[in-house]
Amino acid sequence: MSASLEIRPVSPADHAVWLPLWQGYQRFYKTEIAAETTAVTWQRFLDPAEPMHAALAWQDGKVVGLVHFIYHRSCWTTGDYCYLQDLYVAEGLRGSGIGRQLIEHVYAQARAAGASRVHWLTHETNTDAMQLYDRIADRSGFVQYRKIL
Repeated sequence: MSASLEIRPVSPADHAVWLPLWQGYQRFYKTEIAAETTAVTWQRFLDPAEPMHAALAWQDGKVVGLVHFIYHRSCWTTGDYCYLQDLYVAEGLRGSGIGRQLIEHVYAQARAAGASRVHWLTHETNTDAMQLYDRIADRSGFVQYRKIL
């Protein structure tokens, strides 16, 4: 891992470097998100009134990873929860510690915001990432159910 890794919130000027990573993330999960939804999502990241946040990992002047996270209320605690929705490291750089640093960035942001928990989902086939997740977080044992509306 290069010592030059920097993680910082997205800015309006970052769209052109964020978008290819966002599209790579979608390819990884074999999905396609509508361009209109992507445009709204990007605008939400830039709106300080929104609970949605994005950060990029930069290494030697190049963007190498992204993380998206969302704060939401909980009936179980007084502090908000932080949902780490999307995490992606550029191909060829996975396993180098960038993903871990992006998660640690979210942990730090959530702590500073007074959140009481960071949580996320991953697909059961994402076994490489799960090796990391098992080291830095606890499996909840819950199974996700959903209904697309």
